[in-house]
Amino acid sequence: MKEKEMIFGIRAVIEAVEAGKDIDKVLVKRELSGELFMELQEQLRRYEIPMQKVPLERIDRITRKNHQGVIAFTSAVTYQKLENIVPLLYEKGKNPFILVLDGLTDVRNFGAIARTCEVAGVDAMVIPARGSVSVNADAIKTSAGALHSIPVCREKSLKEAIVFLKESGIKVVAATEKAASFYTQTDLSVPVAIVMGSEDTGVAPEHLRICDELVRIPQSGTIQSLNVSVAAGVLIYEVVRQRRLIL
Repeated sequence: MKEKEMIFGIRAVIEAVEAGKDIDKVLVKRELSGELFMELQEQLRRYEIPMQKVPLERIDRITRKNHQGVIAFTSAVTYQKLENIVPLLYEKGKNPFILVLDGLTDVRNFGAIARTCEVAGVDAMVIPARGSVSVNADAIKTSAGALHSIPVCREKSLKEAIVFLKESGIKVVAATEKAASFYTQTDLSVPVAIVMGSEDTGVAPEHLRICDELVRIPQSGTIQSLNVSVAAGVLIYEVVRQRRLIL
């Protein structure tokens, strides 16, 4: 990551947060303490910015500048709030189409999925604040710039985000190999949110339990699953196909 995409030092990071700068995450030295650090922690909690305590050696590998044990990674885009996006879609008379990414960590897959979303007309992407990819320069490059066009909502709780979508009249459909039904057997022409999981663990069980429907993509080979960006493309374009049938 380029140094211009990072902020160094406790006071500098506090000021950036207070100024409303979009920050993906903050790395802090494990042994860090003191009043200024406590102030930083409080600010990060208030603005729901992920903080990770790491060995000093990891921070030193990133930069040799006077970091004071703190580095903030800035976001390449401004994150949106799902609670703002969904009402706006309805106000515009749209049929909401949301993609939720649960635990995706591969930046290249994220960029590829974002590119597909933009081309297919997906209204917004949702990612969790913790344990997930973020919108950095590599993701934007892989997305061919699509991440500058499509709203990305970074939510503190993906479970609460799914509940909000359901309460907003949006059908939440999760892709999982555990499902009994194929993705072509469910109605995706209605307001819909597709939930895709990470390649290693899939959609979290607690999220699967609250989704409206579970679907799977038929497989005939011996490999257990498709690449998540390919699987997302299959489901995204099934939504497009079904909606065009009723136009």
